[in-house]
Amino acid sequence: MYRLVILIMANLMLSKYSNGQDSWPKKITSADGVVVTVYEPQPENYTNNNITARAAVSVRKKAGDEPVFGVMWFEAVLEPGNEGALGVKSITVSKSKFSDNDEDYNILLKTIVEKEAPVMNIQLDSKRLNEIITQQQIDEDSGIKNDPPKILYRKKPTTLIVLEGEPIEQQDDNLKMVRVVNSPYLIIKNPDDNRYYLYGGNFWYSSAQVKTGWTNVKSLPSKIKTVDAAIKEQEKKDAGKKDEEQSPKFTVPTDILVSTEAAELIQTEGDPTYKPIANSTLLYVDNSLDEIFKDIESQKNFILLSGRWYSSATLEGPWQYVPSDKLPAAFASIPEGSEKDGVLASIAGTDASQEAIVDANIPQAAKVDRANATCTVSYDGDPKFESIPNTNLLLAENANITVMRTPNNQFYALENGIWFKSTSAYGPWEVANERPSDVEKIPPSNRAYNTKYVYIYETTPQYVYVGYTPGYLGCYHYRHTVIWGTGWYYRPWYRRHYFPRPVTWGFGMHYNPWTGWTINYCLSFNYGWFHYHHYHGFGGAYGWFGPPMFYPPYRPWGWNGGYYGPRPYNSRPLHRPNVIVNRPANLNNRPAVNTRPAVQPNIYQNRKAIVTRDKIQRPVTRPAIPDTRPVRPVNPATRPGVTRPTQPVTRPGTPNPSVRPAPKPTLPSTRPSPRPTQPSVRPAIPDPSSRPSTRPVNPPSNPATKPAVRPRPSPGQAVQPSISTQKEPARHAPRKRD
Repeated sequence: MYRLVILIMANLMLSKYSNGQDSWPKKITSADGVVVTVYEPQPENYTNNNITARAAVSVRKKAGDEPVFGVMWFEAVLEPGNEGALGVKSITVSKSKFSDNDEDYNILLKTIVEKEAPVMNIQLDSKRLNEIITQQQIDEDSGIKNDPPKILYRKKPTTLIVLEGEPIEQQDDNLKMVRVVNSPYLIIKNPDDNRYYLYGGNFWYSSAQVKTGWTNVKSLPSKIKTVDAAIKEQEKKDAGKKDEEQSPKFTVPTDILVSTEAAELIQTEGDPTYKPIANSTLLYVDNSLDEIFKDIESQKNFILLSGRWYSSATLEGPWQYVPSDKLPAAFASIPEGSEKDGVLASIAGTDASQEAIVDANIPQAAKVDRANATCTVSYDGDPKFESIPNTNLLLAENANITVMRTPNNQFYALENGIWFKSTSAYGPWEVANERPSDVEKIPPSNRAYNTKYVYIYETTPQYVYVGYTPGYLGCYHYRHTVIWGTGWYYRPWYRRHYFPRPVTWGFGMHYNPWTGWTINYCLSFNYGWFHYHHYHGFGGAYGWFGPPMFYPPYRPWGWNGGYYGPRPYNSRPLHRPNVIVNRPANLNNRPAVNTRPAVQPNIYQNRKAIVTRDKIQRPVTRPAIPDTRPVRPVNPATRPGVTRPTQPVTRPGTPNPSVRPAPKPTLPSTRPSPRPTQPSVRPAIPDPSSRPSTRPVNPPSNPATKPAVRPRPSPGQAVQPSISTQKEPARHAPRKRD
């Protein structure tokens, strides 16, 4: 964890403050009993004695309340001290967001922290600050891989089946037949005819070999019928569960394409057809569910895969990586509310990209009962440890979950967002008070990289407060946008059991502001008897997407845009892709409540001895939006194709969102005021303190102005086995189109 040091104490005389550089967290208690806790900060920029940083925070409005967790960004002005120390002259909270979207917490945080800043005795280590900034730059420059995978193009409906290397077959005791274990798809071998059978998208396919020759089969052998009946029975049970996402279904079988290496598939229904984007030199491919664009000026094709852009002269490739701030300038001008505004979160300098970055830093927290929380670690044979580069840690290669060993033979296990500790690799395990010391140094090239995003915030004799940010689930803030996966290939473990590793490619990962990262429509993954979120194999070790209990939701069919709105009032419905095969029968203007992707609960939910917050149910319909609004100022620092100016020392504030104008019975002709100009390097951070202080109690169905933008939750998370709950970030559903 970064060691930027801030000491905050309220209602004490200056003489009573201490440096406390090695002790975290820091608490402020206001005169009316509000407790603000600041956890160890992480610097983002340090120049000319001005520092910008972010920190996890929590607020208790009164004694006995459970903390509500969030994140704040702040700027500090430093002045030289003794022996390389830097005193903090002032602190300004430039932005904050909390998991339950209550603006009161933003106001309380800013008011209390900034009020106490002038009388604080804060000392920072200048050498340490420079070390942290240097390491951060190294991570950005060389850690994440952006090399393109094998990119395949087809002109007819095709499903990509990814295997991690050549097929590995293993007897499955549950199925009583051989199964291909190095793929999340259900591929089994029928002993009666020695043919392989693949289930996906509501259809069965058969082939004499795994890597080619798949055809749809309607008449199933008896043993395959038994498996099919078990799958259908589970699907029927899932259909009655309120929070269970239903797997989408194809109505027509597709071609099957198998790859034994990292790959992605783009496809069109026939030759590509193009449509223009309004007020832009961009065209987009209309007969595809993928994000495929053509820039008229350069005549190059651009595609978006796992949050990364690639360009090529033809759709067959070869493809070359394009940084998000080096795209043609036309990308930054894709209108909000258009058919393709879903890509805005992956374009540097856009409001959508900045909102996604903020969401990627909001922690999901939980309170863990020490006495009752348990952890089960299983090894495939005797424990086998290998060193983690750049650290003093060793990582167990053959464990069902992440297990690390320190130089003093202490063992740390990370089980679905909770750190456990033991003096033996076999346990017994107890909830840890601290993380392994070198966990922050784990490079992206190591499969344990995501563990650095799981934190221990504070401890008591009975409880430990823990949390994770979306990096644990595979969502990483990389330069100006968020991306999925590190881009590295992690070698899976296989002896008696097969342990997969987190993957970047092969599943059509796309980001949207409803549910975060989603997998391609109708990819039906199956482990053993049932779909992948029901069966977790030996010791719960299935982790194709990171933590064993996590799986992303499905991407809604055809929703490549219309996320951010607004569209002109009474305009035509949003155009959906011109794709006919396997097009859902009921699109209407937006997915119905019972068909839109389910909001996945966080991975702390429904687990014994853990208390987290319930998710917020999203609104069924979005409030009506005004017809037009002024053009927003452009952020020249990060938008593609624009020269970058000098970075300002401080960031502009924005109005306080806590008061909104009174609703009117009719729609106005203009939108709310534009957002302020963004700074040159880091995302702009609105100042919540200056917004109005009240909001309408009962707004009508068509308010006069669009509600204040709220954070949207992190990627979906899978249901786990009891918990009372803390709320995940709410997100507005796209407005209903007329």
